[in-house]
Amino acid sequence: SEVTKNRVPVFEGHLHIKEIHEAQNQIRELEKKIKELEARIPQRFPDVKFLNYRSKKRILITGGAGFVGSHLVDQLMIAGHEVIVADNFFTGRKRNVEHWIGHENFELIHHDIVNPLFIEVDEIYHLASPASPPHYMYNPVKTIKTNTVGTINMLGLAKRVGARVLIASTSEVYGDPEVHPQPETYWGHVNPIGPRACYDEGKRVSETLSYAYARQEKVDVRVARIFNTYGPRMHMNDGRVVSNFILQSLKNETITIYGHGKQTRSFQYVSDLVDGLVGLMASNYSLPINIGNPIEHTIEEFAILIKKLVGGPSKIEQTSAVEDDPQRRKPDIKRAKTYLGWEPKVWCVLYDKGLLSWSNDKEFLVTSPEVPGLIPIASRFFYETVGLEWGQLSLLRANEELLEQKNSGSNLEN
Repeated sequence: SEVTKNRVPVFEGHLHIKEIHEAQNQIRELEKKIKELEARIPQRFPDVKFLNYRSKKRILITGGAGFVGSHLVDQLMIAGHEVIVADNFFTGRKRNVEHWIGHENFELIHHDIVNPLFIEVDEIYHLASPASPPHYMYNPVKTIKTNTVGTINMLGLAKRVGARVLIASTSEVYGDPEVHPQPETYWGHVNPIGPRACYDEGKRVSETLSYAYARQEKVDVRVARIFNTYGPRMHMNDGRVVSNFILQSLKNETITIYGHGKQTRSFQYVSDLVDGLVGLMASNYSLPINIGNPIEHTIEEFAILIKKLVGGPSKIEQTSAVEDDPQRRKPDIKRAKTYLGWEPKVWCVLYDKGLLSWSNDKEFLVTSPEVPGLIPIASRFFYETVGLEWGQLSLLRANEELLEQKNSGSNLEN
């Protein structure tokens, strides 16, 4: 009949819906079983120290998925502390901290510190901010907001929970310095309306805010003025000379020097910086402290050396100077030596008989076999270029194998 014919599609539709529900239930059961199996499989993490509840601290690191922040995460996690990373992933990368995801002491929060964060912590390392010219010039207003509003939010959090806060400032607060080397007492020479001003002045204001909160609200603050730093997990496109020169050399492109090349920089290895930050946080010294390597090189010297170490047909050419580019940059680290007992342990790995090469799996290595007592360093600056996953153990093994091959063959040449 017509009635029966009309009901058949409806009945078939009910069967179809029923099958969908059954399939969804089966998927849920499978997901549940997968989670149970994953829970049974022990996840491998780097070894961490056990701390009792009195010694263990709950530590917030803003910008903890970035270049410097992720190395700080590693050190604090291995030391046995509970670490919370807040990052908006503008310059940070999840892959920098993915080896800790799932660990009971680690938490990763996708958060922009321009918005308040309400958590309970004992210490705050405030590292969040773009730090290289292409990144902070991309959105100068946001850079200023991160270093002002973001800093106010972190200082407010420190006030509420009674935490000590370390502000990651920069050598850029000295601008194009007229005093050399730069002590912490030098007030700086900064162009307040230049292309770098969003970062330079943003950091200067963050220092001002920190000490205003210290005086008015009794917030316990530390300020680190960080000088040029290099090491694993650097951005290949951060626009700074280390990454620029090495990438251009490896690609056999012209090595470009902005200006006359007589400008100087002082480069520290990231592990030294992290040691300095941890030491400053643990100290009772509250005035700004320079954290940097006092060995100074010209940009031209650095370009020549990179070309020599990498090899290849790259030429070195000069191009027009960048506006507000500092002409000299060298830290006076007397305060760090006196009050923190800190000075760099890695002395110019790239300069003293270092070795730059590509391993079989295209991991960029920087080794320093000539530095006595120094654990061989394996650095991968350009893992983003080749799209490979990063692992500490594989890098160290690759580096050790490379050194063994070199040492068993001929001696390393300068």
